[in-house]
Amino acid sequence: MMGLPLAFTEPLLLIGLVSLPMLWWLLRVMPPRPRRIEFPPTRLLFDIAPREETPSRTPWWLTALRLLAAALVIFAAAGPIWNPQVGAAGSKAPLMIMFDDGWSAASHWDVRIKAADELIANADNDRRAIALVPLSEPNRDITLMPAGAARVALRQLAPKPYSIDRVETLVTIDRFLKATGDCEIAWLSDGVDTGRGEEFVQGLGQTIGDRSLTVFEGGTSSPLALVAAENAAARMTVKVLRTDSGIALGTVRALDQKASPIGEARYSFGPQDKETEASFDLPVELRNDITRLDITGERSAGAVQLLDKRWRRRAIGIVTGTSSETAQPLLAPTFYLTRALAPFADVRLADRGSPQQGITQFLDQKLPMIILADVGTVAPELRERLNAWIDQGGVLVRFAGPRLAQAEDDLVPVKLRKGGRTLGGSLTWEKPQHLAAFAADGPFAGVVVPKDITVSRQVLAEPDAVLATKSWASLEDGTPLVTGEHRGKGLVSLFHVSADMRWSDLPMSGTFVEMLRRVVDMSGYTAKPGPGVAGEATAETVAPLHILDGFGAFGPPPATAKPLPADYRDRATPDHPPGFYGPAEGPLAVNTLAASDRIAALNTASLRARHATYTNAEPRDLRGWLLSTALALFLIDAIIVAVLGGGIAALLRRRAAPAMIVFGLAIAGLVSLSPTPSRADGASDEFAMKAVSQTRLAYVVTGNADVDSIVKAGMSGLTQFLAQRTALEAGDPVGVDPGRDELAFFPLIYWPIVPGAPKPPQDAINKIDAYMKQGGTVLFDTRDAIEAPPGDNGAAQTAGMQTLRQILSSLDVPELEPVPREHVLTKTFYLLRDFPGRFSTGQTWVETLPRDDDDDSAQRPARGGDGVSPIIITSNDLAGAWAQRLDGQFMLPMAGGDARQREFAYRAGANIVMYTLTGNYKADQVHAPALIERLGQ
Repeated sequence: MMGLPLAFTEPLLLIGLVSLPMLWWLLRVMPPRPRRIEFPPTRLLFDIAPREETPSRTPWWLTALRLLAAALVIFAAAGPIWNPQVGAAGSKAPLMIMFDDGWSAASHWDVRIKAADELIANADNDRRAIALVPLSEPNRDITLMPAGAARVALRQLAPKPYSIDRVETLVTIDRFLKATGDCEIAWLSDGVDTGRGEEFVQGLGQTIGDRSLTVFEGGTSSPLALVAAENAAARMTVKVLRTDSGIALGTVRALDQKASPIGEARYSFGPQDKETEASFDLPVELRNDITRLDITGERSAGAVQLLDKRWRRRAIGIVTGTSSETAQPLLAPTFYLTRALAPFADVRLADRGSPQQGITQFLDQKLPMIILADVGTVAPELRERLNAWIDQGGVLVRFAGPRLAQAEDDLVPVKLRKGGRTLGGSLTWEKPQHLAAFAADGPFAGVVVPKDITVSRQVLAEPDAVLATKSWASLEDGTPLVTGEHRGKGLVSLFHVSADMRWSDLPMSGTFVEMLRRVVDMSGYTAKPGPGVAGEATAETVAPLHILDGFGAFGPPPATAKPLPADYRDRATPDHPPGFYGPAEGPLAVNTLAASDRIAALNTASLRARHATYTNAEPRDLRGWLLSTALALFLIDAIIVAVLGGGIAALLRRRAAPAMIVFGLAIAGLVSLSPTPSRADGASDEFAMKAVSQTRLAYVVTGNADVDSIVKAGMSGLTQFLAQRTALEAGDPVGVDPGRDELAFFPLIYWPIVPGAPKPPQDAINKIDAYMKQGGTVLFDTRDAIEAPPGDNGAAQTAGMQTLRQILSSLDVPELEPVPREHVLTKTFYLLRDFPGRFSTGQTWVETLPRDDDDDSAQRPARGGDGVSPIIITSNDLAGAWAQRLDGQFMLPMAGGDARQREFAYRAGANIVMYTLTGNYKADQVHAPALIERLGQ
């Protein structure tokens, strides 16, 4: 209604609003004027003050008050519903629900699932069949199913980590509609056009014809995306995209290969900005460790930018054999090389001295790439060091010149002729040569060759059988311009022209920059030796390693993921989803969006459809509120009339005593309705009944909203895991306040430590102490294992551990030790060696086991019942590993590299719960052989 989420069950009753003008006229009617007769003695009555005065007309504001009360009654009779469920009530036609299930739908996926669930519920009430159509699967058959099956199929849907092409599903939709006939259609749109959006909207309008269509869009924030990450000379930048408008702020995180945070960068959108930039001002060494950028709080694969070695700024050393950089620095080879490499590498020039000293300097610095510009003969001992460096993965690029043309060494990919070749000189008939097009299977494939580049001199390679496989670029006459080959794990390449303008004008072109960029990129992928890059490029493929799901979380590769070429640079596709491909030590990153991709809002205005918005609110009947408000207005009207007519004053004068009694009774009634301690007792009884009705786990409410929400979700996730894997079907976890709530109902209490939080009051400490002595177990989790500094005592120096020390200082805590290898906690349900959470580096501490010669072990403080430790301490953030959202996705990523770490975290939680519930009976089983042997004696 008028753009508001409001509907009426009986909208025809709103016609009653037409009667309000007539009601206004009736309320304004005044009695007839009295007849006026001239009577002289009435002059005596003028001096008598009247007791009360009656106005000739009702005040306008009182009339308006009455009209408002009447309008509220009419609205209430029409049955207003706020946030009504969308659907064609009473229809018998089948319902087809279309889903946008690409990466752009992931950020609010639970909202879309909720909207689809409501549509299915409405269709179920009308006994209608339902068809689900994910627009990412054009080859999927569309079939009608009952509501129960549709709900199961709905829960199996998940957003895809790539952009979907909606147009491809139009053929399947058209075929289904022709076979079905009349059909109601609902499109759960994400509102994002990632390509061909207008074409799909037009095609959809033609396909559905005059059928009923409801488009769900709006009501949620625009999805955000990251593209075009660039590791520049001073900082790393990444572009943030959106489709809506308005001022917005956010943060982009930078993580390393172990998911450890490296830095954060803020970004901001102006009122009309669709694109902005986040910048990381970090040292180049830290920027080179970044493997993942993501937007904080945005759950989608499009909000993640993965980085591999191509984004690292490699340190490249340049050594030149000429002396022109001193006399004429703007004409020196180092000038052109520095300018060409600066956008994507950190260039280091050798100190002034001999080329041998410069090479030694860079080898000592262990640079990954060295460029030698017209360096002739290299000393034998230095040549051996260079060969060993290349075998270990170094990249050597050489440029020709007069010195190289006369030298003899093996640090070139091909054997050279002495003297070189001159083109276009006075003593030659040959003209300067142009560059030939780059081979489609070579390292420079796709680079545009300008027609104005000419080569006037070059060093020639001796022809042999493998020269063609080592040629990366050639002149139009077929002679090599650039050659290269793999050696060990490294690479050797030679430009057969000089790095300055003496032999060619290639260094002045943009092609020169792109060629050097390709060589630098290849330096990260030289793991296999071979005869030449040109011969290997088409055959080398890399298999998927870690793949992103639609929510931007890493997981194992799906069965549909296929290997891709090692030089793949495009956006993700269904066959090549985003993630890392290739070996773990040097993977290739594939992102959801390419650097040039942009997103826009999807325009559905041309569709003849009903438009609805997503909402998280439940439908709400407003009749009670409207009728209550109307009744209150009528009471106010009665009081006003009584005051204006003098009725209340007269009542007080004539019936003073009864009026005081009524007033006193009213005050007493208000006092009786006010909260009393008995209500608090009732709340305590309700808490107790809830706690003892089922076995429940508990957690301490810290007051930090973020921590409490994660811990609650984590305890719920552990409870669900226990119901699936064990015989324990526990109730929902309960948040407790140790200072107020009774703790004896819970076998285990999880206490997340918030660094810097104030120490609990002494009453709460005393209750915790009594709880531990009576057999309960408290699991303290500082959640900071990853923050512990290196060293044996590093874990005790974190802020969370310092806060825990303050709490434990007032508790009667027993002696603690790391969980021994044979402790019953390691085998209560699963056989475990450690107890990981989100982190796996922290230790887990329990009460020290009594020694055989410990006579007074029974007198230890806080001795747990049945051999159960009353206290367990960890720093691995167990609840963070258990925490799940309503849609089943995990809330926080794991910090370890083991793909099964989250599974082991759940198993650790199961062991801890079973340990607190069953005590040390498993310990008795361990000693069963010894007991049987003793009984036999």
